Amino acid sequence: MGISVRNLHKHYGTFRALDDVSVEVPDGSLTALLGPSGSGKSTLLRAIAGLEEPDSGEIVIGGELATGLPPQRRNVGFVFQHYAAFKHMTVRDNVGFGLRIRKRPKAEIRQRVDELLHLVQLDGFAERYPAQLSGGQRQRMALARALAVEPRVLLLDEPFGALDARVREELRDWLRRLHDEVHVTTVLVTHDQEEAMEVASRIVVMNHGRIEQVGTPAELYEHPATEFVMSFVGKVNRIGDAYIRPHEVVICHPDQEGCIPAVVERVITLGFDNRMELYLPDGERVWAQLTRDEVAQLQPVAGQTVGVDLSQSRRPGWEPGGYMSPRPAPAGVAAGAAATVIPMRAGEDDAQSWRARVGGR
Repeated sequence: MGISVRNLHKHYGTFRALDDVSVEVPDGSLTALLGPSGSGKSTLLRAIAGLEEPDSGEIVIGGELATGLPPQRRNVGFVFQHYAAFKHMTVRDNVGFGLRIRKRPKAEIRQRVDELLHLVQLDGFAERYPAQLSGGQRQRMALARALAVEPRVLLLDEPFGALDARVREELRDWLRRLHDEVHVTTVLVTHDQEEAMEVASRIVVMNHGRIEQVGTPAELYEHPATEFVMSFVGKVNRIGDAYIRPHEVVICHPDQEGCIPAVVERVITLGFDNRMELYLPDGERVWAQLTRDEVAQLQPVAGQTVGVDLSQSRRPGWEPGGYMSPRPAPAGVAAGAAATVIPMRAGEDDAQSWRARVGGR
């Protein structure tokens, strides 16, 4: 079932939680609401669930106007960050609770619960209590409970926020595979960019109660519609009023045209990807993303002077332009000479860079 939100407004006193929000969630999609704290993403999710009443606007679920319906009549599954498990009930009883409330036959409840426990990989845990489960297992139990009543849509409010990093990573992969199996329309609230880009097929970026941009992860990263999206989605350096992605920072010889001398502050090893932090002559700091092979080739050390080519930087308004070198090109270097000593990505087609695409619009 698809979801349509039309011109939604919600105020708390003088605070605008939702400011004329309109968005479409396609049937069967996994859509993420992404934004910083206070952006309105959880308020929007709760309004869809019927847990918050909007001041104005419409919410349509599966073609049916749901704005005035109570939560129990919207047939949505809701998963909170902190599980909301019944501590005195077993896993089986927690998962089957909604079905018992609906007075389904016992045999049907048992069969449905067994199917869901298998689906969420909790076979053998049916008779345990929530306190006997790990955090990841409790969250999978909560998802099974939400799916038990066969909701039209599944709403997840920061479901992995209380878990440690490794468990979050495992559950993100699991949720994506689960969605591919059940195909229920799902809306996920998160402030974690990596989580949104890894799990969701569509992302709604929110800020100050308004929608900044809607698109696929690639569209948001490669074609940001606003300065906020550019600065919020993905890793980015800000240099004055310009932005540049770390993988677009090219390390070059400091005497080549277009290169700016920079001093290596430190190199952080993160496995295959490595982070080189540098500072420029004017005191600005920038960091470059390098592969293990690139670091082995360059062998950077703290205090070393290298060159950086920042010509792929992007300015607000998205006109082509970059960070200009604070000094003229050195004598003896031909105009237009290639600045690259270490290519940031072997085989990458520079003509497909963000700046080239923007310049060609």
